[in-house]
Formats: sequence, C-alpha cells, structure tokens
Amino acid sequence: MNILGISAYYHDSAAALVQDGKIIGAAQEERFTRIKHDHAFPLHAVRYCLAEAGLTEGNIDAVAFYDKPITKFARLMETYFSVAPKGLSSFMIATPLWIKQKLWIPLQIENQLKKCGIGMDNLYFPEHHESHGASSFYPSPFEEAAFLTMDGVGEWATSTIGIGQGNRVKILREMHFPHSLGLLYSAITYFTGFRVNSGEYKLMGLAPYGEPKYAQLILDKLIDLKEDGSFRLNMDYFSYMEGLRMTSPKLDSLLGGPPRQPETDITPREMDIAASIQTVTEEIVLRMARYARKITGMNRLCLSGGVALNCVANGRLLRENIFDDIYIQPASGDAGGALGAALLTWHQIYDKPREADGVHDSMQGAYLGPAFSDEEIGAFLDEKGFAAKKLDQAKWASRIAELIAAEKVIGLFQGRMEFGPRALGGRSIIGDPRSTAMQSTMNLKIKYRESFRPFAPSCLVEKAGDFFDIDRPSPYMLIVADVKKERCLDLTENKQVAFIEQINQIRSDIPAITHVDYSARIQTVSPESNKPYYDIIKAFDDLTGCGVIINTSFNVRGEPIVCTPEDAYRCFMRTEMDYLVLGSYLLEKDDQPEFEDDKNWRDSYQLD
Repeated sequence: MNILGISAYYHDSAAALVQDGKIIGAAQEERFTRIKHDHAFPLHAVRYCLAEAGLTEGNIDAVAFYDKPITKFARLMETYFSVAPKGLSSFMIATPLWIKQKLWIPLQIENQLKKCGIGMDNLYFPEHHESHGASSFYPSPFEEAAFLTMDGVGEWATSTIGIGQGNRVKILREMHFPHSLGLLYSAITYFTGFRVNSGEYKLMGLAPYGEPKYAQLILDKLIDLKEDGSFRLNMDYFSYMEGLRMTSPKLDSLLGGPPRQPETDITPREMDIAASIQTVTEEIVLRMARYARKITGMNRLCLSGGVALNCVANGRLLRENIFDDIYIQPASGDAGGALGAALLTWHQIYDKPREADGVHDSMQGAYLGPAFSDEEIGAFLDEKGFAAKKLDQAKWASRIAELIAAEKVIGLFQGRMEFGPRALGGRSIIGDPRSTAMQSTMNLKIKYRESFRPFAPSCLVEKAGDFFDIDRPSPYMLIVADVKKERCLDLTENKQVAFIEQINQIRSDIPAITHVDYSARIQTVSPESNKPYYDIIKAFDDLTGCGVIINTSFNVRGEPIVCTPEDAYRCFMRTEMDYLVLGSYLLEKDDQPEFEDDKNWRDSYQLD
C-alpha cells in the first residue's frame, strides 16, 4: 500500500511517501525549486517520492494532507471579524488566496497527481497537530510515549499534549490561538530584526551573548504563565491577529524603543532580548513537559512542531530529567507534517501494526531525499567540462581528512539528501574545528551570514563523551550540550569585551564549534547511520586525534540546501570554498574553468 503525505501553502511545503509502513522518500519543495521555504504545492517533491518508490502509473492508495483547510479558514475568518475594522488590508490580501487556492486542495491534489500519471483512491485530512504528533511518535523507537507539539498555529491549536501507544495517537490537551509559544518567539524574532519563520535560529544563536534582563518583564507584562505550561498572551503588545505586523507600538515602549531594522548593527539590547525570550521559552517548555509526564504517566517523550527545533531548550529538557528519554522528529516543522499525515493514515486510519524495538527509530538517519550515482555525477562533470579527480574508494575518506587537517573548506555532496532543516553529512560544508579562524572564515566567506552564528560539530558517536557533556546519541543535531570543561579556557575576565571580540575569542581546543557560552549543537555520527561520513571523521581522528569536524549546511544565506550536483557546483564556485566532493569525485577550486555568473546572484534569493 502506497500512502502519499503532503504539506503545502503556508511555508516549507513537502511530500513524503510511505509504502507498507516504511518511509521510502521525503523532501521539501524548496530543494527542487531553489526558493527558500517554498510554500507552493510540492509537485517536484511529489514526483521525487513517486520515482523513489518506482511508481510511474496507476493509483496511490491514499493521500493525506497535513491539516484541515476548512477549519483553518474558519479560524482565519473568525480572527479577522474579532479584530475588525483592524486587519482589513491583511483580510483583502489573504481571502482571495483562500477562495482561489486553499479551499480547493482536493481538486489541486488530484490535478497535480494527474500530471505525474498517478491517480488517488482516498484523501484524508488529519488535524495539523495530529500530523505533528504522529511525525514524532510513529518513527520513534518507543512502544508508548507522551508527545508534545509546539508551533505557531495549526487550525486552532498552538501546542498539544498527547499519548502514543502501539499504532494509535491521541491528543489529550491543547492550547489555542492566539496564545502561542511559536508566535511569541517569532514576534521577538521580528522585533530583533530577523525574518519570521527563518530567523528564529539566529535569535537562539544570539541569546548567549546577552543577559536575560527582560525575562521577568516578559513574564509580568506579556504572558500569564500557569504551572502546567499553558498561558495567555497580553494581545495589547502583539499585532499578528491583524496580520501585517507581529508586534504593536506598546511593545516598543516596554522594550525601550522600536524594533531593530534588518541588516543594521546588533546592539546589547537585542542580545538581552534574545537571552530573555530564550529563558522564558525554556521555562514554558519545561512546565509543559512536567505536565505531560503528570497526565500521561509516560517516562518517554516525543517532540515535534517548529519549537522542537529549539535545540537549546531541548538540551535543557534533557538535563532536567523529567523523562527518561526524548525523541525529536528531525523535520519538526511543517515539512514533517507531510510525513506525520502519511504515517497517521497507515497506522491509525488503516489500523496497520507498528513495531518499535526501544532503540532504533525508522527515520533512516533522515537521509530520505534524492541520491546521485557516480555515473550520473561523472556524466554531469564530463558534459560541463569541469576538472575533477575520481578518488579510489579505499583512499576517499583519508584524502578528505587530510584536506580538513590542512584547514581547507570542503563542500561534501554524497548519498541521499537530508529531510528537514539540518545537513547531516549528505549535503554539508565541513572543516577543521581546531582552527581559530574557521568560524569567521565560514560565516563571512562561505555562508555570507552574520559572524556571530555558531557552527555545529559532527562527532564520532563513541567519542561524544570525550568532547561534550552528553550521555546519549544526538544523530539529528537537535540537542545543545556543553563542551567538556577540561577542553575549555577560562575567559571569565574577558566577558565585557565588545561583541565582535567575543565572537573571535578562543574558548576551547575545538574553538570553531564552541559557542560563546561554551556549548555546541551536536551531531553524533555512527557507521550504521552514514558510513561514508563516519569514515571521514574517523580518518580525521586517526590523523589528528580529534574525532570531531565542523558541519554546516551546504548553502549560502538565503538559499536552500543544495539538492543536485549542479546546485553543489554552483554554490562551490560562488563562494570561497577550497574543494568540492561530489560522490567519489574531488574538485579543486583552482582547477576549475572561469565561472560565468551574475555578479548580483545573491539578489535572486531572499536574504534572511
């Protein structure tokens, strides 16, 4: 039985294909269209999933859309009427789109599948947070667990607590719009000058540079927080119900001035605001988790929804030991809803059994996207006339390790593309974490992004405890933990230095991945999850005694992670990367022909 899951029309459209309960393929539409956070119907992602499953004609047994559009439309209309006459401009923009497009999703799905030579037998619409909960519980290793979903908003729900047992999921409690942890965090993202729905990572990365001076003010004025983690926002300070602005002028007065304008200098005020909202977010997550433990009686927790990508909060949740173990869906945002909807249909609607061994998840390392063979890569290089050397398989990992040790920056393109926002060694840029200049070099010359943003380490799973205060695998780069104290330098006396000097301080013997608060967002790598990537890190460890490398996503600011060899080569040539690995092929920048490209190529991407 083939079940296709779809998410679309809001942000991060995606498709996922489940065949007899196994995840065959999953991908975001942005990777194919090169439009970051593409919200259009995921036609390219659907075509990929069908091809990965070998389906070229016939019918899909079922299609599942990740939420209920009619219910969402009703919430939208009720919200506009409740704030009228405010929000008229937003109403005039949004309503025609709904009437022309979003209310006709069944017909659109049918028409798009026809373009692929495929029909459908059944169409289902689970609730948005049902899809989120299913996306984390069903692939998890747990036979039973509580689940917690937290995001901006689905139909009405913004956070839910539920329980998964066997092949069933059930929501027990939910919090409703406009009171939303995701929207609160996004509102502060907007206020500090970053783009909503993509700048939240920046806000989280900025937080350690500040002090939570505004945390109590937020708790006193903006939010009425209860012991169970539920809360009500004081909507006098927010404008997102009217649609055109996230915050109101009243928040300007409370926080000492208007929102920071994008691309302007970051001041201590923004750092302190970031630290404050991060502190408040962690407190809310902890209270919700404690309440989930109380009402479910479960000792394991599954997390999903956009807030579950806050890896700092995830690390804090682990350290509090509220649950014995936690599983986080690597594609926790709306893209993962496509997968959750498909799995919910298979297990709950069709009542198909589910197996869980308590150890292994079914996400296959999140390597669920397209792969390209050496034959395909070789044909591409020959056609374009690009200089490349094919490495002997026995020397592939050691040669790459030698280049990393020589402080070269390498674009790594191998195996299947990752599903979700994190690059995990399939589409990554890698480097030497021991280098004192690598963070600045990668941020400014490779990624073209803010210099304060930290890079993540990929670490041999068996050596994670040698470098970080972590006692379990973290395969999806969704947990922040401290660097081991014995590896850190004491910089207590230098905390008051200027922002740019803080960024460039050497804090440990792996400085390029040690953040200002001595933490790191960790990916542990095992030979079972991605052997070629593991082999590179192992070869680097054999060469240098360091079982860690830098891993950041293979893209530049404002661009989606690369999908194809052509995407990878273009990104390689547009940046100051030194080498590119395409499967077995190694390309050196100096050997390449002159790259003809628009000098203003970055204008084609929305900067965020």
